Amino acid sequence: MTFAAGDVVILKSGGQPMTVITVDEDQAECIWAGDEGNLFRETIPTVALEEVEFEIDDEDAENGDEEDEDEEEDNIRAEKELSPV
Repeated sequence: MTFAAGDVVILKSGGQPMTVITVDEDQAECIWAGDEGNLFRETIPTVALEEVEFEIDDEDAENGDEEDEDEEEDNIRAEKELSPV
């Protein structure tokens, strides 16, 4: 399997999701945040990795749109309050 920068991967043996930073012939440089928020960076053989697939529920997508609209309304309100009259 080939990976690209930005892919989210996990070790085939388990562990935390990691983000691919660079890919060479048979290695991927990955970063991830530890349980306490520390950032880790390691070069891992690609044979030991598999891509993480995300599923988006229709309900989650709808809620995300509503949150974006609420944020946009808040930004417009804030701009009006800060604008000189």
